[in-house]
Amino acid sequence: MKMKTEKNMKLRMRYCLLIILIINYYSVCIFAEPVFLREYCSGGNYTANSTYQSNLNLLLSSSLTVFRSVVSIVNEHRSASYGSEPDSAYGSYQCRSDLTSKDCEGCFDSVTGDILNSIRCPNSRQGIVWYEECILRYSNESFIPVVQEKPVFYIVNETKVTSNRDEFNKTLAGLMDELVRESTASEDSHQFATGEANLTESRKIYGLVQCTPDILSSDCRNCLNRVVRNLSVCCLGKVGARVLNPTCNFRYELHPFYESKVMNATAPQSSLPTSTNAKRKNSSGKFAIIMAVLSVIAVLCIIAIWCLCSRKASRKTKKFDKIYEIQSAESVQFNFDSIKAATDNFSTANKLGEGGFGPVYKGTLSDAQEIAVKRLSKNSGQGEVEFKNEVVLLVKLQHRNLVKLLGFCLDGQERLLVYNFMPNSSLDRLIFGPVPRTHLDWKKRYKIIGGIARGLLYLHEDSRLKIIHRDLKASNVLLDADMNPKIADFGMARLFKVDQTQASTNRIVGTYGYMAPEYAMHGKFSDKTDVFSFGVLVLEIIIGKKINDPAISGDLLSYTWRHWNNGTALEMLSSNLKDNHSESEVMRCIHIGLLCVQENAADRPTMAKIVLMLNNYSTNLPVPSVPALFSHSFKNHDFTWGANTDPSSVNEASITELFPR
Repeated sequence: MKMKTEKNMKLRMRYCLLIILIINYYSVCIFAEPVFLREYCSGGNYTANSTYQSNLNLLLSSSLTVFRSVVSIVNEHRSASYGSEPDSAYGSYQCRSDLTSKDCEGCFDSVTGDILNSIRCPNSRQGIVWYEECILRYSNESFIPVVQEKPVFYIVNETKVTSNRDEFNKTLAGLMDELVRESTASEDSHQFATGEANLTESRKIYGLVQCTPDILSSDCRNCLNRVVRNLSVCCLGKVGARVLNPTCNFRYELHPFYESKVMNATAPQSSLPTSTNAKRKNSSGKFAIIMAVLSVIAVLCIIAIWCLCSRKASRKTKKFDKIYEIQSAESVQFNFDSIKAATDNFSTANKLGEGGFGPVYKGTLSDAQEIAVKRLSKNSGQGEVEFKNEVVLLVKLQHRNLVKLLGFCLDGQERLLVYNFMPNSSLDRLIFGPVPRTHLDWKKRYKIIGGIARGLLYLHEDSRLKIIHRDLKASNVLLDADMNPKIADFGMARLFKVDQTQASTNRIVGTYGYMAPEYAMHGKFSDKTDVFSFGVLVLEIIIGKKINDPAISGDLLSYTWRHWNNGTALEMLSSNLKDNHSESEVMRCIHIGLLCVQENAADRPTMAKIVLMLNNYSTNLPVPSVPALFSHSFKNHDFTWGANTDPSSVNEASITELFPR
C-alpha cells in the first residue's frame, strides 16, 4: 500500500513539474502546436541505414540546420539537397506566408521531427506532409521547380449553408477568382493572397490561396484555377473547405483563420498611418498577455482531459471534417444531379446490368465523356462500410488491369460509384452470353488471362498495399475497347499488412463455385483464395462454360480433371476455339488453372509464379493434385455454398476509412 502511495505521489509530482514547465514556457512566448492535416508517401521504401537514409536525415535534421543555412529562401520557402547521386536527398519547405518566422520555424521543427521519428511516411523514399501552417516535401529525385498536379486532397466541412446558397456560391467563386488574380498579379504578391467578401452586413467569407514561389506566375495561376474549378463538385454550399496540392492550395471559411496580411477581394485596404500602427501594436501586446493566460488555462484543461481519455480518442479528427483522398484533379466527388442528368434519371434504356449490390447504368457527362454508374441498392448487402471500402481502395490503386474510379457520390441514402465506361461490357457476357462472340478468339482470351493475372499480382505484391479481392469472377472483370481486362468490384476486398499471410472471418462473402474450400468452410482467406478464384476463371475462359453449368456432369473442376487425366483436354474447348487456338498455350493454361484450384492452399502457386508460368515456357510446371470440389474430403463436408447476403451482417473489411476516425 505504501509503495502504491509513493508511486502516486511521484506521478503527481511529474504532472506538477510538467505544468510548471508549460506555464514557464508560455510566460516567455506564445506558440501554438502545428496542426497536422495530411501525408502522402510514395516512391517505395528505402533500405534501413542506407546512404539515402543518412542523407535524408542530414537534410531534415534541425540540429544540423541544413534547411536553415544551405538553402534558398523566398517568402518562407526553402529548398535544399544533400548528398550526391544516386543517393541525393532533395527537399523543400514552405510556410504559410501570413505567419511569423517563429511560427514557421516551429512548424518546420514539428514536421521534420515527425519524419525523422518515423511518425510520418516511415521509410518512404518520397513524402509530402501538410500541416496547417506549412508543407514539407522530400524525395530521392529532384522536383524543383516542377509543377506537380497530384496528389490532390480535399478536406471539406460537411455543414451546409442553410440559406441563400446560390448567392453564397456566387460570392465564393468571385472571391476565389479575385484571390487567384491577386496572388499572381505581380512579383510583390509572392504568389500568396488572403481576402474576404461580404455575404451579408454581418457575415463574410474568408479565403486564402498560395503557390510555391519557385514556379512561374502563369503556372501558379493554372494550378490554382485547376483546383478552384473543382469547387463546383466538392465544396459548393459547404461552409468551409480546403484543397491540398504539392504546388498550390486554397482554403475558405466563414471565420477568420489567417493573420493580419489581408488583401480584401472586394476593396484593397489602404495603408494605416503610423499612429494607428502604434495603437495596433499596443493592442496586440495586451491581446498577447490575455492569450497567454487563456493558453495556460487551456493547457491545464487539456492535461486533465488527457488523463481521462484514451490515446485513440485523442487522435480523432474534427467532427465535421471528411477527407476525400483524390489522386488527380479529375477524380472527385460528383454532384447527384449531374449523375442523374447523365443517366437520364437512371432510365431503363441506360441500364447495363444488375450486380449483387445494385444496378449499373451508362451515362454521358456534359463534356461528352461516357461513364458507368454503379448505384447501390438501399437494401443491398453492400452498406456504407463496403462503399467507403471500395472508394478508398480504388483511389489508392492504379494499374492498367484494374478498373479506374472517376469519382463517387454520397447524397442522403444515395451511394454511387462512377467509373470509366467499358464498351465491351463484362467478361461473363462475352464468354457466357446467348449470342456467340466469334471475335473472342484464342489470342484475345490469352491476353485477358494474362491481364487478370497481372492485375492480381499488383494487388497481392506490387502495390503499396496488399489486397485480397475475395470476389474475383467473370462478371467482375470488365473489358475496354481494346479488350484489356479490368478487375472491378472491390466492395468485399480486404487489406492485409505487408507481412500478413492469412486472416479469418465469420462472414463468408463471395460467389458460388469461386470460393476456395478453406474460406468457404472455415472462413480462412489469403492471397491463395484469390488464386483459387483465378483458376476457376481461367478454366471458364478456355472452356466457355460456367463453374456450375448444368450441361456438364458435376462441376467444371471435376469435368476438367476427368478430361485432363484422360488426355482429352482439348475436347473441352469452347466451340469458338476448336479451329483457332495454340495447342501449347491452351494446354499450359489448363495446367495452370488446375494448379490454382488444388484443395490444399499451400500447393497453389502465387500470382508471381503464375505470371512467370504464363510468360516463360522454359518454366517446368508441377503436376496438379485433385481439384478441391472433386476431393472426397470436401464432398463429404456438410456445407452449403453461397454468398452471405444478410444486410444486417457487419462487413469485416479492414481498410483505411474514407472518413477520419
